[in-house]
Amino acid sequence: MKILITGASGLIGRRLTEALLNQAHEITALTRSPDRSTKLLGPKVVIWQSLDDKTSLDGFDAVINLAGEPIADKRWTKDQKQKLCDSRWKLTERLSQLINAGENPPSVFISGSAVGYYGDQGQAVVAEDEPPNKQFTWQLCARWEALALAAQSDKTRVCLLRTGVVLARKGGALAKMILPFRAGLGGPLGDGQQYMPWIHIDDMVDGILFLLNHETLNGPFNMVAPYPVRNDQFSALLGETLHRPSFMRVPAGVVRLLMGESAVLVLGGQRAIPQKLENAGYDFHYKELKAAITDVLQ
Repeated sequence: MKILITGASGLIGRRLTEALLNQAHEITALTRSPDRSTKLLGPKVVIWQSLDDKTSLDGFDAVINLAGEPIADKRWTKDQKQKLCDSRWKLTERLSQLINAGENPPSVFISGSAVGYYGDQGQAVVAEDEPPNKQFTWQLCARWEALALAAQSDKTRVCLLRTGVVLARKGGALAKMILPFRAGLGGPLGDGQQYMPWIHIDDMVDGILFLLNHETLNGPFNMVAPYPVRNDQFSALLGETLHRPSFMRVPAGVVRLLMGESAVLVLGGQRAIPQKLENAGYDFHYKELKAAITDVLQ
């Protein structure tokens, strides 16, 4: 297949591009940093710096849209919120326009989203049909998804990736979590009862490949492992695996003071399950958190 990927130099994008190249697919990456992306992705990947001169995406079999400003790196000021939105909405809208403009468009458009679509759901089990709690993360993801779904037609199916915390050896949320644990300062955040939907990077990549290759699948998919855990369970297991204590609880007030409104990302949660992915026949490599963390930390 000939595939266009945005966000190819990110945590998921790098691993996905590597997997697709190993399967002999032809990859084009859209990036604002061509030199860096060539170093990261290798010489086999065709680099585009812009879509400004494109009139359609005819000739591609698939488009995978993973680009977006990291959501947890900075406090959510008004300007930062707009940056988070623009980095997702504008590119996704342009991709949908180009797909719709073609006579022979890509047969599938796989576009990013997040479990943040649901907002804070407390202890409720969250499948793909769960009504959202309409917080900022819902506003961000709902518009993002709607812009992607605009590309859907009898020629193009659209799949939406409602992704949880991706566990990987390098980068991502786990790298930030490990630092205080290694220093003996790790522990739950707030009351620790909030659920953390997680997924191993191998399942994230293979889940995308599964959606790419199953022509009947469309709509939103929770890209999370089957068994989400509470924050206190995650902390205890991470401390155990690192052979470090995990009792230094951080009060919710301190988290809010440090993170502002974005504290909802770690004090709220979603007990999300991959109902549609499992019903479609995907078999997870890592269903239990202990096996996933052990693999990542080795």
